[in-house]
Formats: sequence, C-alpha cells, structure tokens
Amino acid sequence: MQAEAIELKQFDTLEDDACEQRIVAAKTALGKRAIILAHHYQRADVYKYADLTGDSLKLSRLASQADAKYLIFCGVHFMAEVADILSKPEQVSILPDLAAGCSMADMADHSKVERVWRELAEVFDPDEMITPATYINSAADLKAFCGKHGGIVCTSSNALEILQWSFSRREKVLFFPDQHLGRWSGHKLGISLDEMPVWDFDELMGGLTQEQIRKAKILLWKGHCSVHQMFQPQHILRFRNQYPDGLVISHPECSFEVCNNSNYVGSTEFIINTIREAKKDTRWLVGTELNLVSRIAEEFKPKGKIVQFMSPTVCMCSTMARIDPQHLAWTLENLVAGKVVNQIKVPETEAKLAKLALERMLEVS
Repeated sequence: MQAEAIELKQFDTLEDDACEQRIVAAKTALGKRAIILAHHYQRADVYKYADLTGDSLKLSRLASQADAKYLIFCGVHFMAEVADILSKPEQVSILPDLAAGCSMADMADHSKVERVWRELAEVFDPDEMITPATYINSAADLKAFCGKHGGIVCTSSNALEILQWSFSRREKVLFFPDQHLGRWSGHKLGISLDEMPVWDFDELMGGLTQEQIRKAKILLWKGHCSVHQMFQPQHILRFRNQYPDGLVISHPECSFEVCNNSNYVGSTEFIINTIREAKKDTRWLVGTELNLVSRIAEEFKPKGKIVQFMSPTVCMCSTMARIDPQHLAWTLENLVAGKVVNQIKVPETEAKLAKLALERMLEVS
C-alpha cells in the first residue's frame, strides 16, 4: 500500500532548531539513497545541509554522475529539470518548493521562441543560418527546442566556448534568455555591439529591420536577471574613489557597463576561486547574489581579504530563497516514510531533445 504523504502544514510553524534536528535525522535515515545539491545562491540555513554545491555547470555535471536514488535540488526549477534530464531513469529529481522558479527563465517561453523562428524564416532559413543557444537558466522545453534545431545550452562558465562552437556551425546565434551574458560573451569574442541587437519578443520581428537581422552576428533575447540588474557603474565608481587599490569582480549577468568597469568577470565558481587565490589583504567589490557574497566574505576574512557586496540595496535570489529548512525537512521526512513529494519529471520526448543540447554543452566544455 502506498504511503500517505506528510502534510507540509505540519512544518509551517516548526522552529529552526527543531527543524535542524529533523533534517539531520532524516538524512541519516536515508543514508546514501539521497543527496542534497545546492546552488551557491542558496540561503545559508539550507546550504549548510548540502552534500554537493556549485554553480549551474558544476551541478549539471554532479547530477549526471550521482548514484543516489533521490536527487534533492536546493536551487530553482530549471536546475531540478536538468538533474532529471541528465540522471539515470531510476533516479528521482526533487524540488523542495515548486514555487522556486527563475524570473529570467520566465522571460522566454517556448511559444515566443517558436514565433521568433517563424519570423526569422521571412528573412532566411534559420536552420541554415542560426544556432539557437539557450542559457541553462531556461525551461526544459527551450533546451529541447535547441536540441531539435541543432543548438546547444550554455552556462556563465562556458558561454565563450559555446559561442565559438555555435559559430563553427552556422553564421549567427540566437541567444536567450539573458541578453547580458550573450552581449558580454560576444564582446569578448570581438563582436561589435551593433552586431548584437536586442530582439524584443513583444514587437513584430523583434522590433528590428531585415537589414539589422541580416547584419547581426548574435540576436540577443530581451531578458535579464533581476538580481544582477541592481548593480550599477556608479557603485563601482564610488568603491574605486574610496579604495583606489580595491578590485572589482562581477558576474556576466550584470550589465555591459558594469562588466566593462570590472577587473574580473566570470561565473560564481570563477568569482570564488579568483578571490580564494588572490593575495592577502586585498579588498573586493563583488557583483553577484548576496548569499554567495556573504558566505565568501566570512570564508576569506581570516585570510585578510575584505569582500563586500556591490549594491547598497539588499538583493538576493528571492525565488531560490523560497526553499527553506521547513520545506527541506518536509521533503526528507516524506522520503523516509516512503513517499516522494515534488518530483520534477520532464516528459520523455522533451527530455530526449533537451539532453541532446545539454550533452553538446558538456562535450564542448
């Protein structure tokens, strides 16, 4: 007989100390049958329970290599989808709170991307001219679209390599959903800004002329990360005026102006490793999510490194923060009781095409 699910409302008022005891007990009971994967942006009171941590690329690899039956993803929806796509058929991908989404991923959906493809067909054959490349921060059906049309997935760690691969296949790239990562990566490859126009999905033909489309090397989707939008060039200017020897490091989801005024630009793994390997007594201004910045500030403080958050306004990945200790405890205790809650299962046909695009990425990387 199938086990009855433990109701979430039982955990709503559970104090954090009691929650911790129950999480530890459930993890012990599950043993090697379950692993918890957490993204660097995850809140500290959940991150501390992770068995595996990393950025999107690292977690994609770890998910594909894991042996546990249950993959509990403390991240956002698209990450749990990737875990399901890349894992073995008998493995189960779980997201403790289904409301943990990604506002950037929501800016591009399958119907809009299909419409772009149809509109581009009025100018040329897109399957001959354009490689579709989606940032990993996107839904599984968009990864499947890329798999179907000879395209690929990228992360902030490997976007340059992915663009080079894309251009080796076709003349142009349709890059979605984050315009900033696409623009900065194209810039690093020597592509001029006027060859990277923004495709406004709310406008006919993206708001572009046929001449602009023919001239474009990269068509950038009009999407962005709400967290990284908070960082501004004046934040860097203020820091440099106060600390002339200070160093600035930013995530490529930041605006072009912020990236262009930074000493270093790279993924979350790159940011962590760069500061870790830096000399003692250095001061850093970091343009990425607050939970990560706070964590590395504490980690590197004993080594004489001062790490501070770029924006004067508190901004964090609020959707990822929906996964709290209470949701994690609920998820784990249900598994102990023999009940899976919040399984993320990508439809088979969609998963097969999405896996093509993800495997291309892993091979290129």
